[in-house]
Amino acid sequence: MIDSDVIAKLPKVEIHDHLDGGLRPATIIELAEKVDHQLPTTDAQELEQWFYDAANSGDLPTYLTTFDHTTAVMQTKDALVRVTREAVEDLGADNVCYAELRYAPEQHLAGGLSLQEVVEATVQGAKEGERVVQEKGGRIHARLILCAMRHADRATEIAQLTVDNFGENSPGEGYVVGFDIAGAEDGFPASNHSEAFDLLRRNLVPFTAHAGEAAGVDSIRDALAQGARRLGHGVRIYEDFEATMSGVELGEVARVVRDQRIPLEICPTSNTQTGVCDDVADHPFNLLYDMGFMCTVNTDNRLVSGTTMTREFTALAEAFDLEYWQLLEFTTNALEVAFCPAPLRSELEQYIIFPAYAELGGDLTSDIDGIDHVEGDPSLFADDESEGARLSGGLNALHRGKGPVAGKMGGADHEQIELSMENLKHELEQLGLSLDDDDADDGVTNDEDSNGEDDAKGGADPSGGAK
Repeated sequence: MIDSDVIAKLPKVEIHDHLDGGLRPATIIELAEKVDHQLPTTDAQELEQWFYDAANSGDLPTYLTTFDHTTAVMQTKDALVRVTREAVEDLGADNVCYAELRYAPEQHLAGGLSLQEVVEATVQGAKEGERVVQEKGGRIHARLILCAMRHADRATEIAQLTVDNFGENSPGEGYVVGFDIAGAEDGFPASNHSEAFDLLRRNLVPFTAHAGEAAGVDSIRDALAQGARRLGHGVRIYEDFEATMSGVELGEVARVVRDQRIPLEICPTSNTQTGVCDDVADHPFNLLYDMGFMCTVNTDNRLVSGTTMTREFTALAEAFDLEYWQLLEFTTNALEVAFCPAPLRSELEQYIIFPAYAELGGDLTSDIDGIDHVEGDPSLFADDESEGARLSGGLNALHRGKGPVAGKMGGADHEQIELSMENLKHELEQLGLSLDDDDADDGVTNDEDSNGEDDAKGGADPSGGAK
């Protein structure tokens, strides 16, 4: 059984975290008093609970109204610097080593700031947060994604702002790493802002897009057609699945997302609040993972959803009987698709993420294949062959010879599996689908193509992975 205290100590990667959804309640109260903004309560504990309760509406538009209070107190340079700094500090306290915070600059102009001044304030806050975490003995790299509101008409302007601040030699100093389109999804397709996406593509600026949360497959198709490299949420891709007697057949959009490894920025708790599912146990995460989709785990809005990365991992582990090596897989998935330079990605993997999990593997199994207990030496991938062996041994102990990192580190290749009929039926039932298996065998070959190859092999371990 996975221990939440152990998860809390493991390094994590967060690529879908809204800055205005993660404020500290005490900070909101203090800033609201300065600008004479009326809050539901001025008790920090009660306010925290109010946000969580208000967000549990079951639909996205109502969920979004909670941000009226957070954005109201984020209209000055000092407030933006503070909120960003504290967000980075809080993520660092949760052992997040890399985080992409996103926000919409157009929502922070009421106090007289320009769009550029908003960006510069958040860059300053990110730098200060990194420094505070480092002073406390931790390490985090915080980056920023600029959002355009999809129901407004400033997307091209925000795209240009992103271009202007993209890169180390820009005013963004390398902290602005991408673009997103957010807000009310249903009825506001990404293609309404095709000019903005064209501008980003021409300037080689990467972008993600909220899709597949409040709207379904058509929204996902539209985002992909605009060139989105990642899908914010994307979980309603399961609506493009069809249950058949021989297994699950993927529709055109689902097949593209899976086969081209388009990452899903999944936020389980948030999805329960916006009506995707009733609770985490009913979340399509497990089916998507088993079917081979590129899954990442994120918080979305830490205050509004009352969550942290530790809580998200713990909830998924408890609901789907996940193992530590699968948490490592989700972590490296997120880092692989993060909008960060390759050297930083490699450094974080080799010096932060792999050693921590290798040490955990050594703790769980004291002697694997003759390799002594792994102590997690920080020299990691140094020329010392014994250290490389210890790292590889710890990871392989953790994976029991399974998983993509084990293969990367010299262990066994990632095992390809088939869903059992029982598990498949359970997953489909959670999504309101059914599969008549009267004449079917227990072993299911999913989405079998004309060559007889199993086209829906996933990454789960049937002995101890996703159920």
